[in-house]
Amino acid sequence: MSLVVADFDHLVLNVTDVEASARWYEDVLGMRREEFQGGDGPRLALKFGRRKINLRPADASQKDWFTASEARPGSADLCFLTSTSPAEVMTHLRTLGVSIEAGPTKKQGALGTLDSIYCRDPDGSLIEIASYAGHPVVRR
Repeated sequence: MSLVVADFDHLVLNVTDVEASARWYEDVLGMRREEFQGGDGPRLALKFGRRKINLRPADASQKDWFTASEARPGSADLCFLTSTSPAEVMTHLRTLGVSIEAGPTKKQGALGTLDSIYCRDPDGSLIEIASYAGHPVVRR
């Protein structure tokens, strides 16, 4: 038997300020806040579709929150899919005062060509907001 993964459930994002990051992902990307109990007390996650991002304070100890060996804020490079047109994404980002780093530009995604726009979260992680031309995002 060989292992084959089919999907992912969640990811952990190391952040400097959990509350500031939560607000940014809620306001800019429309994610929903979820509080849950971790081994050392309350934790915060952001839900979107069938996935979630757990926000881990960068100063949390490995004992309290087991994570990557090099847990540094600002080191992520994440791509999120949307059904919103690139022009509307750019308008939304500008309205919120979010700097557009690049785009719209064509990039290769997992399922084909993406129309991508790039910005940065509060810690400087690169955030790609993308859509497959002519293919709406399927929500489950």
